[in-house]
Formats: sequence, C-alpha cells, structure tokens
Amino acid sequence: MDGKPRAKATPEQAHAQMDRLMALGIVAQHDIAGRLGLNITDLTCLGFVLEAQGTGTAATAGELAQRANLTTGAITGVITRLERAGYARRQSDPADRRRVRVVADETAAARLFEVYGPNYQRFAALFADYSPDEIAVLSDWFGRATEIMRTSLDEVRGGGTEGR
Repeated sequence: MDGKPRAKATPEQAHAQMDRLMALGIVAQHDIAGRLGLNITDLTCLGFVLEAQGTGTAATAGELAQRANLTTGAITGVITRLERAGYARRQSDPADRRRVRVVADETAAARLFEVYGPNYQRFAALFADYSPDEIAVLSDWFGRATEIMRTSLDEVRGGGTEGR
C-alpha cells in the first residue's frame, strides 16, 4: 500500500509522541506481566530467552543477568520463577557444565502470543498504512533509537554492569 499523506510534525512533537508511547509501553508491560503471572523483570528476561532461541541459541544465566542489569543471585530467582510458572527451564551447557543455559518451554511463545497477539495484529494493520520506503525508515529509526537507548542505559548504569 502507498503511504498516506501525513501532517507535518516537528522533532519536538515526535519526541513528545515517543515519550508517550514509551510510558504507555511500560504500563502495558507491567499489566501484561501480571496477566501472565509474572513480574515485569521476569517477563523481560523471558523475552530475552525467546529472542535468543529465535536466533538458534540459548541464553545463559550470565547473559540474562547482564542484559537485565541483575546480580547473579537475582537472576537465579528470575529463572526459578520462570521455571515454576512453566515458561522456561534450566539446561546444562554441553561445552561447559558449570554454565547454565535457559531455554523457553515449548508452550511459552504461544502463551505470550495469546496476550500479545491482538496488539501485534493492530500494529500490523498500522504498518499496512505505510509504503515500503516508509517502513524502511521506521525500521531504521527503531534500530538506531535502540542503540541510543542502550548507550543511555549504559550511562545511567555508570558505564556498564562490571562486577555484577
């Protein structure tokens, strides 16, 4: 579909819209986590586990701790809660038995899709209003904005998660 005419907007207006979307996203993630019987940290880590599996790998406990900015003790609690809720399980790393991999339960993605599915459909309909060139710009923007957010997060964390 061809892109539709859009109202002109300033960078400040776009930034304000982004701030509103991010704030609403935080509230939505909190509510979705509750509906799934998780807290927001556990849901975030489950997302990391599913993301790793989507690339054909398994997340390690250490990687999850680093990405979520948690201590190794705290990530142990997250993994235990995900196991108890039936979303993930621990698996020994065949290359290093001291390392623990975390893999999603076979039903985890489907269980999440039950909650996220309607929203994904609404976003698919929204993206259908944009031309392929506009989608390319949006995809580029999201990717670059993600890197900016990672840099900002590292700064907030004081330069990283060393010692965690």
